[in-house]
Amino acid sequence: MSERLETHELETRERETSQRQTPDSLMLCGFWYRALPSAQVTRNRLHKAMLLETPLVIGRDRQGRPFALRDACPHRGMPLSCGRFDGQNLECSYHGWKFDAHSGQCQLIPSLTSDQPLKVDRIYAGSYPCAENDDYVWVFIPEPPPSGAGFTKTVEPSFPAPRVPTFEGKYKIAHLTADLPCSVDHGIIGLMDPAHGPFVHQAWWWRSRHSIHEKQKNFEPIPMGFRMSAHTPSSNSAPYKLLRLYADADSITTTIDFVLPNLRLETIRAGKYWFSSLTTVTPITRSHCRIDVVACWNIFRWVPFGPALLKFVFAKFVEQDRQTMENQSEGLKHNPHLMLIDDADRPAKWYFQLKAAYLESRRMGGEMRHPMNGPVTLKWRS
Repeated sequence: MSERLETHELETRERETSQRQTPDSLMLCGFWYRALPSAQVTRNRLHKAMLLETPLVIGRDRQGRPFALRDACPHRGMPLSCGRFDGQNLECSYHGWKFDAHSGQCQLIPSLTSDQPLKVDRIYAGSYPCAENDDYVWVFIPEPPPSGAGFTKTVEPSFPAPRVPTFEGKYKIAHLTADLPCSVDHGIIGLMDPAHGPFVHQAWWWRSRHSIHEKQKNFEPIPMGFRMSAHTPSSNSAPYKLLRLYADADSITTTIDFVLPNLRLETIRAGKYWFSSLTTVTPITRSHCRIDVVACWNIFRWVPFGPALLKFVFAKFVEQDRQTMENQSEGLKHNPHLMLIDDADRPAKWYFQLKAAYLESRRMGGEMRHPMNGPVTLKWRS
């Protein structure tokens, strides 16, 4: 009797967990997000971007420093991207209101007469902290103000924008981007899914479904995320075999971190040689996200076309993922029942649990409770 009761309770918990871990498309505020590649943000031009369903206008001041404002004048909602920028202040094209590009503070309202006492400097357009790392402009998206409340002076975030880990001064860098027609949740769990590789990423120089074998990896909790502990990379892919030969290293180790809200960091070490990447899945709207990959390395630095070759490989992978997400979006239109199973889907479950724990900590004002109690060993076939 007690055994049947325990089984029933376990099945109930599994159903509740499955329901809670269905992608809900909630987008997390209070974090840095990649907005645009640095090369796209030129001086003397205003550039439109969308992050977390928030329209932004992005540009550079006279010193080349990036800035980001909400793309709506607080007067009548005219997009500020339609206005003029003199290198310091942005002028709305509708009534000529001027705003400081970095603080959003209003500098001028031309329609005011000398006897009208409106305190212009108390008016703000929405402004967002900006940083520039690894050839990308990052924007910090804070928690939104209460409904109906106006914008005030920007509060600087308490932590810096993420960077790709690097281990010496001389290295190559490359990046690529692709739009995904899905929610950020589906984009992220697709990014960390270990079982799709032999079916989605087939190539003669990588691996095929015929190379599927059992794997075992150790995971550990880290602040705001989890880590696939340092391990020997898969033996069934040509690039790793080539790296071992080139580096003449006793061992090659790979470490992969996932950190909220959307960061996947991978580091490969082979003696004095290294490769690292930071991949992000950025929510644009609830049904549209973007994947950005930036990689740095000191391996094969002498190869003339090294960055182009690496970009080709990454572009191949990203395009395969994009096509898969596009096909998946057709099925998701009909709101099918979804499930996460066994160890191969455990990282996806951790992601949803981390996300729920973060949102709960923001609601309650307490410390975030990590869903992992300690190191875990997972097994799957891929």
